[in-house]
Amino acid sequence: MLHCMAALFVCAQDTLYIDQTTELEAVTVIAAPLNKDIITPQRLGGEQLRRMNTYSVADAIRYFSGVQIKDYGGVGGIKTINVRSMGSQHTGVYYNGIQLGNAQNGQVDLGKFSLENIEEIDLFNGQKSDILQSAREFGSAGNVYLTTRRPRFKPERKTHVRASVKSGSFGLVNTSALVDVKISDAISMTFNAEYLHSNGKYKFRYHRTAPDGTTAYDTTAVRHNGDIDAFRVETGLFHYYNSTGNYRVHAYYYHSQRGIPGAIVNNVWRNGERLYDRDFFVQAAWQDQFFNRWDMRLNAKYAADYTHYINKDTRLIPADNEYMQHELYISWANKVMLFDWWDVALAYDMQYNGLRKYMTADRLSQWYSIAMAFNCKDHLRAQISALGTSVTEFLGRRMQDAGHKTATQFTPGVFLSYQPTLQAKFKINTFYKQAYRFPTFNDLYYTDMGVATLKPEKATQRDVGLSYSLETKVKSHKPQVSSHEQTSVRFSINADYYYNTVTDKIIAYPKGQQFRWTMLNLGMVKIHGVDLNAELQWHFPKQWSWTLKAQYTYQQARDYTSRDDSYYGHQIPYIPWHSGSVITMLQWRGYSLNYSFIYVGERYNQQENIPANYVQPWYTHDLSLTGQWDIRMITLKANVEINNLLGQDYEVITNYPMPKTNFRIGLTVEY
Repeated sequence: MLHCMAALFVCAQDTLYIDQTTELEAVTVIAAPLNKDIITPQRLGGEQLRRMNTYSVADAIRYFSGVQIKDYGGVGGIKTINVRSMGSQHTGVYYNGIQLGNAQNGQVDLGKFSLENIEEIDLFNGQKSDILQSAREFGSAGNVYLTTRRPRFKPERKTHVRASVKSGSFGLVNTSALVDVKISDAISMTFNAEYLHSNGKYKFRYHRTAPDGTTAYDTTAVRHNGDIDAFRVETGLFHYYNSTGNYRVHAYYYHSQRGIPGAIVNNVWRNGERLYDRDFFVQAAWQDQFFNRWDMRLNAKYAADYTHYINKDTRLIPADNEYMQHELYISWANKVMLFDWWDVALAYDMQYNGLRKYMTADRLSQWYSIAMAFNCKDHLRAQISALGTSVTEFLGRRMQDAGHKTATQFTPGVFLSYQPTLQAKFKINTFYKQAYRFPTFNDLYYTDMGVATLKPEKATQRDVGLSYSLETKVKSHKPQVSSHEQTSVRFSINADYYYNTVTDKIIAYPKGQQFRWTMLNLGMVKIHGVDLNAELQWHFPKQWSWTLKAQYTYQQARDYTSRDDSYYGHQIPYIPWHSGSVITMLQWRGYSLNYSFIYVGERYNQQENIPANYVQPWYTHDLSLTGQWDIRMITLKANVEINNLLGQDYEVITNYPMPKTNFRIGLTVEY
């Protein structure tokens, strides 16, 4: 039997007395109860998310610590995520609790997902704390959860309608419409559609210096072939049939055609690559509780993704390839409360992926998980998990050679957190976890890119962190003061040190064409890092409020494959040593002034850290102003955004210049 012991600490209240002429009695400092997550997630949601200078999910995630976004520029540029230098394939992206899959290249283009229908974004390093989850969720080194908005209705209303239009630089036209319908008190539906157009043309400076220090190129040009036309439609059905049971059905369709602007090299400004996407999925989730001790969750999904890649550029390898992916996924998860302090969960997931058109390949993946959670009077929390993964490959409808028939792997995880008392101001957490990733279809088989001898990638994570949180409230001498007249302050800070090791790390970098990559294994990568996150919320009388959110990351991600390599011990490509961001918002009633700053430090674009591969730091300043007015039963919202306020010339990926100063204006009507 597990025996839990926890020490209780009694902390006196700290009181700060204020001059009586202010008519304020005192500021009482109270520890704000920390969340019950073992590992505190990074989160953006609500008004904070809606008021940021962001269009897509990728734009918002840039403000999380420990994250690198590969951005090839423009509204339609491909955007992928890398968390703590583990690689995008080690980061699971979940849409309403079910993972977005891509067996073809393992990467999710976050630029496809607009914030118009997103309510909250969460990033968990390791895994989330609730053990009632699909087996597959235990398999990623980090998880991003995208939660779409749920229908909301004003009192005695059964419908909610919202329409918005945005315009701005690069010929941007972005319109969307949303309709919520309340069928009954327990059942509701939502429908959301969006259209996006941009010509993708923007000026940039192309400047290169020769090894001897002389100027090789220095000119201003216009980015071409970065246009996009995209259409998205989603619909959802929600049914809460009792206090514990609910189910949700969600359908999603996305269609786009875009140019791939390509790299700017040797004074070549135009490229002939085009990409056409049609993505569809329908998914369902059901959850209920039985006997107050048994929770069950069922997830199911079918997805069909079509990609058509055309390259008519005579300077590159001609191509006209079509790829059709089918995915069938089902998950069954159970959690049983054995005792008040001990939960056990079992889950099984099965997924089939089929790839057709350009080539024929099939993959059957299965995940089996067992997890336990221990809770000692909310002071000491522990989570232990074990995941078994089995992947079977088929190519050309026949089994591959013996080396690639089936791969299996076992990966454990242990998570701990300690909070001295429920009212304690701080919490200590730590975790150890192993993760495993099998090479994708692209990695293994594709012409000019695939390497059939690639080894599976194994990663080990170690993390220790500290969270601190407090809240202050100012009491007034005036009787019956409303909440709008009170002053309060909330402050929180999280610090994490992590050490990750990756064996046979699979990396990809552009090989002349953005859609094609060069794949290789790095025998050993060691990653040391520190993440710092702090947030301050200050609420003043007269409905004034000020929010400050800052994050900083330091990372060393070095290649220790072989001492014979010239780049032994060098930082791996595109990982900066220093990066950070600041977001601040000043609000008064329906008005909000928002400022954001992003900094990415020096890094290298190749394995050798030599001057020829050096990439300069970059930073951007963004500013926006929003206003909201209620006119009878209609709410109007207007916003103006200025991005890259100082017009800095920068590149996230070498030879892919980013836009200079640009703007957006928008108007939203809700009824």
